[in-house]
Amino acid sequence: MKSLLFLRDSSIFKKMLVAFLAALLPLLAITWMIVEQGSNRIRGEISESVLNTARYYMDSLDKEADRIERYLPNYVMDQDLMEIAATGDHMSSYERSSSILDIQKRLDLMRNSSPFIRETKAYIPVIDRTVLSHSFETFLDLEEYAAMRQSGKLYEEPFIIWRDRLFMSMQYPTGTTSKPLYIVAVELSVPEIRGTLAQIRGSRGGGSAMINLDRGWSVESGADADMASHMQEFSRQKSAAGARQGSETIAYNGARYVAIYTYSAVWNAYAVTYVPEAEVLGSLEVYRTLFWWACGLAVVIVLFFTYFLLRIIYRPLMKLVHSFRRVQMNRLETIAVDRGADEFGYLYEAFNDTVLHLKTLIEENYEGQIRNQRSELKRLQSQINPHFLYNCFFVLCRLIKSGNQQEKAYRFCLHIGQYFQFITRNDEDDIPLKLEAEHSRTYVEMQSICYGDRIQVAFDGQDRLPDILVPRLILQPVIENAYKHAFDRMPGPGELWLRGEPDEGSFVFYVEDNCDRITDEEIEALRKKLRYSANRIEETTGLLNVHRRIQLRYGEEYGLAVARSELGGLQVRIRLSAG
Repeated sequence: MKSLLFLRDSSIFKKMLVAFLAALLPLLAITWMIVEQGSNRIRGEISESVLNTARYYMDSLDKEADRIERYLPNYVMDQDLMEIAATGDHMSSYERSSSILDIQKRLDLMRNSSPFIRETKAYIPVIDRTVLSHSFETFLDLEEYAAMRQSGKLYEEPFIIWRDRLFMSMQYPTGTTSKPLYIVAVELSVPEIRGTLAQIRGSRGGGSAMINLDRGWSVESGADADMASHMQEFSRQKSAAGARQGSETIAYNGARYVAIYTYSAVWNAYAVTYVPEAEVLGSLEVYRTLFWWACGLAVVIVLFFTYFLLRIIYRPLMKLVHSFRRVQMNRLETIAVDRGADEFGYLYEAFNDTVLHLKTLIEENYEGQIRNQRSELKRLQSQINPHFLYNCFFVLCRLIKSGNQQEKAYRFCLHIGQYFQFITRNDEDDIPLKLEAEHSRTYVEMQSICYGDRIQVAFDGQDRLPDILVPRLILQPVIENAYKHAFDRMPGPGELWLRGEPDEGSFVFYVEDNCDRITDEEIEALRKKLRYSANRIEETTGLLNVHRRIQLRYGEEYGLAVARSELGGLQVRIRLSAG
């Protein structure tokens, strides 16, 4: 179950495709198992059939070889052979010819006793002749005669291979290493043996071979030289493993064969038959081919199903999803209805009706909301206008009453005029930032007359102000807050630092003082007031006033933030949109 958790957050397209493959792949796997089990069963049955056939024909060869080996002593102990081999050079021509004719008759009888006997021979050195079943006027082939002489090995395995011919021989006298008087040999019919081996493989193709590993001879039927060498190596492996019969699938020259082998103790040889696997499996190979065609068809079906999902379901669904995302971004755009009367056509129509209805609602409410917002801004701005008026008159009275402060009183009157001329100009809600900064500088000049040299003011970045519009009266109230809540609490000299700088698409103004009497708890309390100012609409003076107006103008990510200043007092950061 956990292996399917990756699909939990996947798209519908992926889930449907996985479900389709989960239904298709097990069917293909079951079909493959049926084909493979069928092929293994047929391979095993045919291998067993060929093995039984091989055992039958090898039993026939064993019986023939055993019968020839048992009857061979009867012909060796022939009286005529003994007589002519002992006294042949002293016999008359008539007597020798008569004896040879009798010998020929018995040799011919022996040759006709088995289809596996090609010829029977008697090698008689004393008369320098080789008597055949049908002729005696032959010379004695000394090389062939020497090959027919027995050795200790011949008593264990009575077969002799000479010039690709197969013999069984017996000499007289037996059991001696001295020169024999004569030798009787039976030349086996290699073509008949090949025919028997051919009957083992039948009409299935391939080839058969009888391989004697100890003596190094073999008889092949239907096998080329390379394959015969491969079969000899195969027989060596089975001999080393002690295997006597069985079947195995082998590969040769890029093809697969079923090799069936059985061991004959009489011949001391392995009879190996190899049949092409395609012949063994027969029509099942057709079904295997059809299975691969079915796999190819399954791939085509998967591709078609994938294309069907993409075209009929996935793309229309993603089109609807993208349209909803555009609505989330306040882009109320309808969808082009290119569907018929199906479910997606209904969804498109319903989506378009919803978008049109939203447009109507927005158009009906937008102007009212704008009027309410402008009224709120005017109300907040009007609360600031009388804030500074009272103290100005008291300061002006004090300057006029002093006999030597007429020049300061004159400049103070000019600053008051500029100040109230700015704040009473209500025709525009937004003004250039440079004009707002000039008004703040006028306010600082007025305060400098009031405080004298006790307050040192530094303006930085005045020449780098961007050309943007900002709400009216957002800098002067913050500066006024520093004079009112910082410098009035300080008996000593004060410092005021005003600076502005761009910051990642925004413009930030910093107002910092050096009043070290403000505590961290007071800064944190002020920070909380700014954070929850939207829920405290009734409190609209000072910093909260400026903060709410900036957020109404630009959004919640803008406004005021407070922290501990590098000068030791309060730092007020005013973030404005530079766009």
